[in-house]
Amino acid sequence: MPATPSAPLCAAPDPSPRAPAHAMPRHACDAHMHICGPESRYAYAAERIYTPPDAVLADYLRLTRALGLERVVFVQPSIYGTDNAALLDALRDCPLECRGVAVVDASVDEQTLAAWHAAGVRGVRLNIVDTQSPQPVLPERAIRGLAERIAPFGWHLELLAHVDDFASLDTVLTRLPVDVVFGHLGYLRRGATVASAGFRALLRLLDTGRCWVKLTGPYRLTDAPLPYAPVAAIAAALLAAAPERLVWGSDWPHVMLRGVMPNDGALLDLLFDWADGPAARRILVDNAATLYDF
Repeated sequence: MPATPSAPLCAAPDPSPRAPAHAMPRHACDAHMHICGPESRYAYAAERIYTPPDAVLADYLRLTRALGLERVVFVQPSIYGTDNAALLDALRDCPLECRGVAVVDASVDEQTLAAWHAAGVRGVRLNIVDTQSPQPVLPERAIRGLAERIAPFGWHLELLAHVDDFASLDTVLTRLPVDVVFGHLGYLRRGATVASAGFRALLRLLDTGRCWVKLTGPYRLTDAPLPYAPVAAIAAALLAAAPERLVWGSDWPHVMLRGVMPNDGALLDLLFDWADGPAARRILVDNAATLYDF
């Protein structure tokens, strides 16, 4: 499906990722990336807000070899809506240890969830911001309904939301029957800081032991070039609060990028800039294994 004015074409990722400066530990995990395409096989949703280049499993596996990654979590991108075919096929075909985070609607039945669990799905994603109609409030009823539906499988609920918009984030989410995961370091809006009421609410939610944050997509939080200096303070606050509930992901193929396309080796190096060696290894291996049931 061709790009439209509301769904612009995205740049392709760097085709020559370099090795990171640090050797990866065994079982290092990329906890957030997307399979996109081939477009000729998997149709994009008409309501999407971007149109990616084909970024298929073979391309991604070349990246994992360059970076030294051994585990991967496929996350359903918004371009497919609730059609998880590309994700499920990737789970089936990937030679690495892998898990998935799907997108579902309220009609999904228990039999489908059970089949997806057997295929490797361990969470569902709810996107309330990167859509044609962003939601200004947390959809509490939808969140609780999803949480109750997936709780018997031990899955988590991943929210794509700007946490700085929600000063009562912890109050709304603290009583859910599942863990909650936030992408992109909380996805603060450009210019928002760790002093924002919403970010402080995220830290309180981390204190409950039922919340996780992905150290992904730093370029989404700032217009600064790599190493995305304004994001360092956000990462530092998260590491100080709950290093045992952070995971890292590449966010490949970087579809929401507005600046210069980074090399994926340089993006992985950022983790070791933010965290010392033992903490980085814990984030890459132990935390991911706990959250995604490896």
